[in-house]
Amino acid sequence: MIIDKFKTPNKVAIITGAMGGNGFAIADALGEAGAKLILTDIKEDKSMLDILKSQNYTFSFIQGDIGNPDFPEKLINFAIDQYNSLDILVNCAGIAETLEIEDYNDEALSKMLNINFKSVFRLCRQSILQMKNQNSGCILNIGSMSGIVSNFPQPQVAYNASKAAVHMLTKSLASDYAGFNIRVNAIAPGYIKTPMTKLPKENEHWYAKWNKMTPMGRMGNPEEVAAAALFLCSPASSYVTGEVLVVDGGYTTR
Repeated sequence: MIIDKFKTPNKVAIITGAMGGNGFAIADALGEAGAKLILTDIKEDKSMLDILKSQNYTFSFIQGDIGNPDFPEKLINFAIDQYNSLDILVNCAGIAETLEIEDYNDEALSKMLNINFKSVFRLCRQSILQMKNQNSGCILNIGSMSGIVSNFPQPQVAYNASKAAVHMLTKSLASDYAGFNIRVNAIAPGYIKTPMTKLPKENEHWYAKWNKMTPMGRMGNPEEVAAAALFLCSPASSYVTGEVLVVDGGYTTR
């Protein structure tokens, strides 16, 4: 049955940024589909983990800084030591900052690229070693519509560039490793109601502008990103690789 193709029974899935809005929703979706979850974030939120416990999901949480160059190897090794397998990697951790380019110093630029791109690169590099040995695997990178268009009105040149890099990394890896039965895709979310899009009071007027420029006239919910993620991480998308699936309420159509 087609519906069964959206299930991931006993698949081992790593999700970074799992305590964020999109990351947690993706973890919940994959847990419901039957995956064994290895979750990581820079901070632990016990209330969020309690929700997963109440659903009787199989999961572990590892606190760590994804920007630390040594952490990806530690994270992948944990999965292999625990389950002798790594079936799914979801790179969801990320940061955003709104600054004009003339106000962007090298330290801020390095931090943005390290978290949003280099950490994704490192985790893909480390996980592919295991996935090649298995001759199977699925990688999902969370990019952004900001890697496709320059959205308005916030200035975020470094963020946009970092997400465009994630999209091209995705396509390159999909091409390079399809012969090993490894699929690599990305999601490019639009404006989603998460802690990352919670604006300070002086910028709250941006919400109206964002909604006006979105054909569907509203922001999305993390569950709408998670549904797309489940598709791309499950056998339902077995013939899909190298794609950047835009989930933006139509923003990039204008």
